[in-house]
Formats: sequence, structure tokens, C-alpha cells
Amino acid sequence: MRAPKRVWKLLGLAGLAGVAATGAVLARGERQRRAYTPEDVRARLHERHAAATAVPEQEPGDEGESPGPVPVPPRRRRLRLPFRGRR
Repeated sequence: MRAPKRVWKLLGLAGLAGVAATGAVLARGERQRRAYTPEDVRARLHERHAAATAVPEQEPGDEGESPGPVPVPPRRRRLRLPFRGRR
């Protein structure tokens, strides 16, 4: 009868260790985020924005036309089954 009690105790200790490890990882990430100055954050955001809005270079044979809208597949209709409530 002692084996099941020991298993539950080990599972509880493992759970506590997991919670503690998760908290340590989150705290480290928060410290790294707070280490940036507002100027650093602003500079990084400007860099990311410039990279996202940059016009890709065209190939020599490309006329510069956009490929057009992307077709959207039609929505599937759900099969409605008759209601079978309890009677």
C-alpha cells in the first residue's frame, strides 16, 4: 500500500519543480525585456518596419504587375443532423 502513496508524492514534487522552472524562465525573459532602453526598442521597431515594407527586387523579365488577388476557397457547409433529444 505504500507504493501508490510514494508515486503521488513524486508526481507532486515533479509538478512543483516544473512550476518553479517555468517561473525562472519567465523571470529571466522579463529581465531581458526590461534591459532595453526606449531608444533601443524604437530603433528595433523602425528596422522591422523598414524590412516589412521594403519593396522586393523584380526579376529582369517581370513587368511589375502584381499577381492579383489570392483565391479564397469556398466555405464548407456543416452537415446538419436531426436533433435527438432525450425523451
